[in-house]
Amino acid sequence: MSESLRDQLLKSGLVKQIREEKRGNEGKGKPSGKPHGHGGNPPTARRNQEEIDLAKAYAIRAQAEANERKRAQQVAEEEARLRRERKQKIQQLLDGKVQNKAETELVRNFEYGGKIRRIHVDAAQLAALNAGELGVVQQAGRYLLVSREMAEQVRAIDAHLLALLVDPDAAGDDDGVPDDLVW
Repeated sequence: MSESLRDQLLKSGLVKQIREEKRGNEGKGKPSGKPHGHGGNPPTARRNQEEIDLAKAYAIRAQAEANERKRAQQVAEEEARLRRERKQKIQQLLDGKVQNKAETELVRNFEYGGKIRRIHVDAAQLAALNAGELGVVQQAGRYLLVSREMAEQVRAIDAHLLALLVDPDAAGDDDGVPDDLVW
C-alpha cells in the first residue's frame, strides 16, 4: 500500500543505496578491530590523499590570486604612465599660450566636476569666452584661459581636462541665466 520512508528516499535519490547497505551490515556479525583484507588502513591513506589534494588546490589558488594581483598592478602602472604622458603633452602645449591676467575685475562662473568654479577675466575676455572664442582648461589645479584652438587640442589629448568651451552654434542654455551676467 504505502512505501516506507526508506524506499521513498531511495526513489527520490536523496539517499543512496550504498548508505543503506552499510547500515544493514553494521548490525550483522561481530565487529573485529582488524581490517578485512585491505592490507593497511585505507581511510588514513584516503585522508592523506585528500590533504595533498587540498594543499595543491590552495597552492593553485594562491598562485592564481598572485598572478591576478600582479596583472592588476601592471595595468594600474600602465594607466598611470599614460596619464603622466598626457599631462606632460598638455603642459608643453600650454606653455606660453595661457591668457590669464593678474589684474582682472570680473569673475566668470562655470560648472566643472559637479561644482561651481570660477575664473577671473576682464570684459574683453568675458565676451570672447561667452562667444566661444576662448576656453578654460584645468591643469595642475588651476583654471587656464586659452584660445579655442588650444582648447580643442587639449580636448583631443584628454577630454576631461577641458573645463569650459562654449559652443557658438548652440542657441544657449535653457536655464534662463544669461552667460554675461556678473554676480
